[in-house]
Amino acid sequence: MRNIYRHTQIGWTIILTLGLAAFFAAIAAVASLRWPLLLVVAVTIFSCLLFSSLTIAVTESELVWFFGPGFLRRRIALSEIASAEPARNKWWWGWGVHLTPRGWLYNVDGRDAVEIAQKDGKSFRLGTDEPQALASALGFPPRQRLAE
Repeated sequence: MRNIYRHTQIGWTIILTLGLAAFFAAIAAVASLRWPLLLVVAVTIFSCLLFSSLTIAVTESELVWFFGPGFLRRRIALSEIASAEPARNKWWWGWGVHLTPRGWLYNVDGRDAVEIAQKDGKSFRLGTDEPQALASALGFPPRQRLAE
């Protein structure tokens, strides 16, 4: 299927934070000879790879998004989308995948997002550094950004 829009946002803050955490945990494991700490290192590196980027694609019939190399892939038919508007997340909503007062949030970096309202009344947000371009690709010309 042909992509109308495709963008990958790199989560530099996540990469830096988890990379440093893995580095210091590895040093602590070697220095203290506590090898179970290497499990912490492995989990941290896996989390870093998993949440290092968020790719969002809009095809002729659906919206698709996934983290890193393709894990946690989600999709929704464009026919199920009622609206898509640029939004700004609260800073404490953070990154990753979790439930917020505005629905599920999928985010790797920054506070900008697009809030997508579904025809069934549910909504979710996709974090992106291109909120206007994504809203336009979904067929909803961007208006003013939604408040936090």
